[in-house]
Amino acid sequence: MNTTEIFLVAMTVIFAVPYLVWRLGRTDYVAPLVVVQIIAGVLLGPGVAGAAWPELHRAVFTPAVIQALNGIAWWAVMMFVWVAGLELDLRRAWAHRVESGITAGLALGVPLLFGAAAGLLLAAQPGWIGTGARPWQFVLGVGMSCAVTALPILILLMEKLAILRRPIGQRILRYASLDDIAIWGVLALILMDWERLSRQAGFMLGFPFAALACRALMPRLPERDRWFVGLIWLALVSLAADWAGLHFMVGAFLAGAVLDADWFDQARMDQLREFLLLTLMPVFFLSTGLRTSWSLGGAAVFLVAGLLLFAAVAGKLIGLRLAGRLLGWAPGEASLIGWLLQTKALIMIIFANILLDRQVITSPTFTALLLMAIGSTMLTIPLATPRLARLPPAVLTRE
Repeated sequence: MNTTEIFLVAMTVIFAVPYLVWRLGRTDYVAPLVVVQIIAGVLLGPGVAGAAWPELHRAVFTPAVIQALNGIAWWAVMMFVWVAGLELDLRRAWAHRVESGITAGLALGVPLLFGAAAGLLLAAQPGWIGTGARPWQFVLGVGMSCAVTALPILILLMEKLAILRRPIGQRILRYASLDDIAIWGVLALILMDWERLSRQAGFMLGFPFAALACRALMPRLPERDRWFVGLIWLALVSLAADWAGLHFMVGAFLAGAVLDADWFDQARMDQLREFLLLTLMPVFFLSTGLRTSWSLGGAAVFLVAGLLLFAAVAGKLIGLRLAGRLLGWAPGEASLIGWLLQTKALIMIIFANILLDRQVITSPTFTALLLMAIGSTMLTIPLATPRLARLPPAVLTRE
């Protein structure tokens, strides 16, 4: 078979396996299709399928095929992160800045501390910290991985629960949006490359002026043209960020965050997000799975994943409980919001991919973080649904 035919075999496997598991297994309540796709990516990686059928795995996932898949994955995740940046509603967060600031700060800060404590334990053991990292970068990276909430997946899950457009859904989006900004800010700090400091300073000084020019141009364009200009802007900012040493996905997020969602039709934006999840992101999930490693032993990786899952879940729930007490929330409100903000898949996986690219973490650490992201996301719907049903209508309609 030639490379094109092998590539199409790989694409068939990528789309067929998770779909059949999701549809025939009826996993939607515990594991939506996006979670099944992430799990399938791990299972199709070298640690599972590659170990079970090494010759077949090498025959399908050849270097040329992997290179082609990586190209699709890069553009898919850049567009996805750009859309996530577009969906930030900072004006609404500013209008409710006291409540939003307290809640977002505790929802991010407490699991960050818990995760950093776990990172300190791992940093003292061989095999977990990357060769390109200082200890503080590793500890902060692991801590922030435990604190992440995946805004795009949160939107999908709240649509499933029919609360996205309701006041409580908009409140939760405000909290997650503020945390998203902090996540990418911390990532930029971790990725600071002192050997390319002049480039990074140039990017940071030049980007605000470029963003102002783009913001001045966008309202003058027809709505259809804004999508094309937005994608050109995405590619340019991602290129500049990667050239500066900050990673192209930091640039992709900034390219979306400085634009107003009001300039784009909301229905088309929803369609674009769903299109990306349907057609392109499964390739990213597989490319993520191909990077998993069990080199320190499966038991060690699972134990670390369990430690990180405890830090992430307990930290988020305690942070929201503290916010609820400070702000006088109704009983059960903090618990519901805490479980919904457990959604980590995608953004945390993107975050961890960047840390792996920059050798802040090792492949076993990446695998443990990936398992933690899958576990926390799978807990969201089963544990949030009964809590949502018990909340009184007044809580669901409070701005």
